[in-house]
Amino acid sequence: MIKIGMMIGDRYEILEKIGTGGMSDVYKAKCHKLNRFVAVKVLKQEFSENANFVSKFRTEAQAAAGLMHPNIVNVYDVGEENDIYYIVMELVEGITLKKYIEKKARLSYKEAVSIAIQVSMGIEAAHNNHIIHRDIKPQNIIISRDGKVKVTDFGIAKAATSNTITSNVMGSVHYTSPEQARGGYSDEKSDVYSLGITMFEMLTGRVPFNGETTVAIAIKHIQEEMPSPKEFVPEIPDSVEGIVLKCCQKSPDRRYQSMQEVIADLKQSLMYPNENFVVQNDPDMEGGTRTITPSDMEQIKRRTTYRDNYQYEEQVEYEEHEEPLRLRPETDEIYEDEPEDGDDYDYNPKMERVTTALALIGGMVICVIVIILAVNVFGGQDDNRVPNDQSGPFVTSEPSATPSEETKYVKMPDIKDKSVEEARNELREYGLESEVVYEESDTVAVGVVINTNIAAGADVAEGSTVLITASAGPQAVPVPDVTTLSYEDAYGKLTQEGFAVTREEGYSDNIEKGYVVSQVPVGETRVAKGTNITVTVSIGKERIWVPKLLGRTEQDGTIEAIEAGLQIGSVAQVYNSEYEEGLICYQSYSQGSYVEPGTALDIKVSKGPEETPEPQQIYRYNGSIMAPTAEEAPDYVAGTEIAITLIADDGLVLLDTKTSSFPQAANYYGLKSSGGTITMSYTVTMGGTTSVDPVTGETITTPGMTEPRSFTRRVEFTPE
Repeated sequence: MIKIGMMIGDRYEILEKIGTGGMSDVYKAKCHKLNRFVAVKVLKQEFSENANFVSKFRTEAQAAAGLMHPNIVNVYDVGEENDIYYIVMELVEGITLKKYIEKKARLSYKEAVSIAIQVSMGIEAAHNNHIIHRDIKPQNIIISRDGKVKVTDFGIAKAATSNTITSNVMGSVHYTSPEQARGGYSDEKSDVYSLGITMFEMLTGRVPFNGETTVAIAIKHIQEEMPSPKEFVPEIPDSVEGIVLKCCQKSPDRRYQSMQEVIADLKQSLMYPNENFVVQNDPDMEGGTRTITPSDMEQIKRRTTYRDNYQYEEQVEYEEHEEPLRLRPETDEIYEDEPEDGDDYDYNPKMERVTTALALIGGMVICVIVIILAVNVFGGQDDNRVPNDQSGPFVTSEPSATPSEETKYVKMPDIKDKSVEEARNELREYGLESEVVYEESDTVAVGVVINTNIAAGADVAEGSTVLITASAGPQAVPVPDVTTLSYEDAYGKLTQEGFAVTREEGYSDNIEKGYVVSQVPVGETRVAKGTNITVTVSIGKERIWVPKLLGRTEQDGTIEAIEAGLQIGSVAQVYNSEYEEGLICYQSYSQGSYVEPGTALDIKVSKGPEETPEPQQIYRYNGSIMAPTAEEAPDYVAGTEIAITLIADDGLVLLDTKTSSFPQAANYYGLKSSGGTITMSYTVTMGGTTSVDPVTGETITTPGMTEPRSFTRRVEFTPE
């Protein structure tokens, strides 16, 4: 039994409990041997006596201990003491990607791609160790305070072998791959699919498939076409859209075949965002949408019914600092359903082709049957459910048979016929959040609660959001749309219409400072006069922390800057003795400073230390250039004009003249070459004749043909 203050392994002092999971608890502890804080995951007492549970726990520890990567939560130690089985893990402060998306509504494509690259690197490291995560989702991705992204919760991962892997682990249904939803074969490409869904949510702020029940969502993963993220955010670059859609292909053979391929395309999208370089796979086996069969429906029902009862969503937090840690404990793999006799959950490619053919023949009829079956069988299961997380599990109005120890339920108070303010204050006292919508009413006074989406007296989990419907009176009025207006203009327009105004502030990449980014309720919503309108006013672009580029290659530094939301300005090559050749030795904004997104960083790349040249020998040439000799120019005739050039070995022209008299003086100093070449060019006449005309006695001269001649003469200079 773990108690606060006890010592385990002769080195880990248990300080406090920071989280709990399906089969384990997590404690903050201090390692006295290395004098550092760690997280200790301990198998719950009720499971430690079960050999099967202990075996699974050890398997997880051994698999996770083999993963050492900057983008994965590291495992330091595993051990057993007095029937206490534990894993010692890295303890890092941060925020889950899920919370980060909720905070920012949606991420820019550069930020989303940057996060996806780091996540992919962590997953790649796991795949290289033959470990498949099977539960990639924003809740299992942590962003630390220094911006490092880590993948956590390898609790349901299993060591992969060359044999087929089957598992009925559904994971979080919003991010599960079609093959996982069917309970069939799952491999590394299942993680690729979940990563694609996670990228979709980062880019758009929503998941691609949603529904009333987990069964309905699982069916959509199998049947419905994946929507493009550009449908929701048109400014997403084509390359990023292509990467998401390739990750989320229904057929695993059509997806990226490895995380290395994903990382390569993600990095290229940062450099060339609008280029269409994503290559779509086209295997022999088509991966088209498949109509779900009644057998598939029963398999999904068995799995999702279990997960509706036992699924939980953990948040490991500091009690004082209220900041989530990077550590998420074991999920509930241990509760896997055993297949009934005769059931075969393995994925069968032949069956895939058969069902696809049947779907083409009777698609419409089967779809109608499936829809009716889903409505009749599952439609009423979740009537009393309230979303606890927009894309997470559901909390029923009735307590689960085996609820999590951390989940607390309260009775829904009766707030009908109370004013909105009174109702919201009362809900807050019960630990419940609230949202308000208005509708016209001739019978209920303005601002009075008409109804709620949760019946009074129902059990509801603390922290749930209650939807309040309030009266806008018999004549509700539309709220003016004041987005993109200055705050002064928006305030004047709203107050002139009789509304109260509350101001909030936030960053905006697109809206100028002092102008309205958003409003609640949104424009054209009909509400009662006097309703309070909350407007969020831009305080300008978010400031970005400048990363350290010094010591990186130009390519790596460019990617680092782009991932941080910055740009590279001018690039210069300079001599530098501190950094090796090819590494960045200067950046115009120092590490740790804050600048606006898109700021250009000028960088300088080292050419290595400047070499000090040795003293150079200087030469001179004092001499006379003599006339051509018979050996040099047998046909030369004295007095013929000759063109003379003297060029030093380094290309310097010393002399360029014409003369018919020799010798020619040449005196030159300060020469850097040890010698040069003299070139002499002249012409000779060949074949001329003279004859006498026999008739007239006149002398006739026939001129000869002129031909060019040239030769060279080597000269050596004298050292000074």
